[in-house]
Amino acid sequence: MIKVGDTLPAVTLTEYSEVEGNGCSIGPNPVEVASAAAGKTVAVFAVPGAFTPTCSAKHVPGYLENAEALKAAGVDEIWCLSVNDAFVMGAWARDQKAAGKIRFLADGSAEFAKATGLTLDLTGRGMGVRSNRYSMLVKDGKVATLNVEGPGKFEVSDGATMLAQAK
Repeated sequence: MIKVGDTLPAVTLTEYSEVEGNGCSIGPNPVEVASAAAGKTVAVFAVPGAFTPTCSAKHVPGYLENAEALKAAGVDEIWCLSVNDAFVMGAWARDQKAAGKIRFLADGSAEFAKATGLTLDLTGRGMGVRSNRYSMLVKDGKVATLNVEGPGKFEVSDGATMLAQAK
């Protein structure tokens, strides 16, 4: 499992873009993790699935509520990762009204989750291999803090905890 001091895995995620610009076309666009995190402080949080109850009602709203304070504390970007496709992540970002505040990045084949060792096997529930629920503060591509939730828990990966760690 990834740990504090480790470098983020060099995988490519996808992000749905609503508008064309800055070299991005409308629709799914590749996001190379290493280059996207280089020289930045990024608050990353991962969830088992888009549109799921805890993720939609608590996890994302907590980061939205703390977005301005996180930026004031030196966080350049907030990333939400989930093992879903870019179309689902784009729809979820619209539903959560997160434009300009949180980047919703799709880990469609669970490559990032597998590379970090933070997978959650929900095959028995018909959801396959997913990402565990966690958060991490990343500075210039290296993990500065890591908060991994226990099974079925939502206690340490919330926006308020991330804000306290970013200060």
